[in-house]
Parts: sequence; structure tokens; C-alpha cells
Amino acid sequence: MRDITVFAGSSHPRLAEELCAQLGVPLHPVRVTRFANDCLEVQLQANCRERDVFIVQSLVTPVQENLVELLLMLDAARGASAGRITVVMPHYAYARSDKKDAPRISIGGRLVADLMVAAGADRVLAMTLHSPQVHGFFSVPVDHLHALRELAGHFGALDLSRTTVVSPDLGNAKVASAFARMLGVPVAAGAKQRFADDRVSISSIIGDVVDRDVIVLDDEIAKGSTVLELVERLREHGARTIRVACTHGLFSSGALERIGAQPDVLEIVCTNTVPVPDTSDKLTVLSIAPALAEAVRRIHDGESVSVLFDPPAAPPA
Repeated sequence: MRDITVFAGSSHPRLAEELCAQLGVPLHPVRVTRFANDCLEVQLQANCRERDVFIVQSLVTPVQENLVELLLMLDAARGASAGRITVVMPHYAYARSDKKDAPRISIGGRLVADLMVAAGADRVLAMTLHSPQVHGFFSVPVDHLHALRELAGHFGALDLSRTTVVSPDLGNAKVASAFARMLGVPVAAGAKQRFADDRVSISSIIGDVVDRDVIVLDDEIAKGSTVLELVERLREHGARTIRVACTHGLFSSGALERIGAQPDVLEIVCTNTVPVPDTSDKLTVLSIAPALAEAVRRIHDGESVSVLFDPPAAPPA
């Protein structure tokens, strides 16, 4: 892989290092300078000319700082005559701004996608975007991976004879159904209504969870309001045990502690798409670096990435 060059922003250097270790290539340094007027300057400190450049950056807190840093890295790589520039973006925070559901608001997911392309991105490698339409916001090719294989591999080691996968809402039910098929278990969903960013109501559970071991599956957990509401409904419906799983464990405002404090929640599982605070003995963090590294290798070599989307065979009954 001599023609590949990998850089990383400030958002998640540990993941970038793990990805490069999987690929067997160095992670090249980036110098970020802040001027007296609070503007940033970025210098990529390795040759980019005619090389296949990959820039690793998750859009996590502080999102705006990390976004501007990414745009400057893209512009620097383009100005350095990179052959192709791919953004490796494990978490795209603006993906939640994917529709106009009130008057006079912006669709941030599309706008930020346009900014990345304008800055120089030729391709994007993303992980578990918030909704399918976000894929279409980009005018360049997007390889959209998911973490269901990693999550299924973890839960597949359990006794699943009385397990049900539960989606917090009907919008995520298709993904939850695919995950349930991987595990060979039934699926259920909550009937959710959102009133504000941190206020939701789940009126009922569609599906059987009585005396079942439940795995709650969501794409991301931020403040944890949805999960806590769902746990309460599952408790009322007689669920036996509860495990919580997501791809992006943001866990803001003490969410990890609040979810972990629920006595019937046995485990909280997420991946390392974002830096995760290790503040709960119930937390398990799975690495998606091998999947990202394999996707980077396939993109670089011109091979199909779709094999990474294929679910593993269901476990034998």
C-alpha cells in the first residue's frame, strides 16, 4: 500500500492509529495552528502528490471545530495535488439534520455534505448514518458501512433462546429487523413520538417482550432520553432482562450513568466511532477499526466494498 497516505484530525486520534495499525501504514502528522484571531491553519506534514489520501475525522464535540479542521485538511490535500481524497468519517453529527420539519430551518446534513465536496472530498466512507436519505446528500461516491456485524458477533455468544431485538421507534425497525435476522431472534418496536431533543414519549411496544431478554438497538445514544423511556415501557410490559446496543455512543449529559443505573439493564454496548467515556462497569466498547481498515484497503485497491455489507449467516437453531 505504498501509494496510500493517511492523516487524522483532532477528533479521534486513537481510532485513526488503530485503523493504520490494521492497514500496516503510518499515520502521518498534521500541524494545526490557532491564530490570535481564533482562526485555524492546517498543514499536512507528508507528501500528497498523486497519492491516495485518506483523512480520518469524526464529527464529535466540539463539532464545529472538528468540521472546520476537516474542511481545512481537505483543502490542504487538494492544494498539495493529491490523486484522490477520501473522508473517513465514522460519525457524521449533522446527519440528524436530514429534513425540513419546521418552517425556515436549514437542512444541515446536506449543507455540510456540500461543504466537504467543495473543499476537495472525492469520496466518503461513513458508518451508520442517521437515515438512508443522508447518503444521497453527497454528490460524490459514499461507502456507507454499518456495525451490525460487530454487534451481532458480540451478542451471538449469549443464550438467545428467549431474546427479542427491540427498536426504539418504527423508523429504525428495518435495521433492527436485519439485526434480529443475524441473531435468529424475533423483533419488536416502540411507538415513539418526539416532542423536543430531550423529550420523547413511547406509548406502546409493538411485539412480544413479556418474560423476554431484550436487546434494544439504536443508531446512536446522546442524552439517553429515548432509551430510558423505552426501558420504562419494557419494564411495564414484563421484559426479563435488558441490554442496550448502539453504534455511536455519544453519552452526553450523564446519559451513560443514568442508563447504567437502571437495575434491569445488564449491559450497554457501543462501538468506538466516537471517543467513549469509560465511566460505567456495564459498558462494552467494540472496535470498528478492522471494518474501516478493510474498506479503506478495498477502496484503495479498486475492489468491491459491498461484501462488508453482507450479513453473516444466522446461527444454527
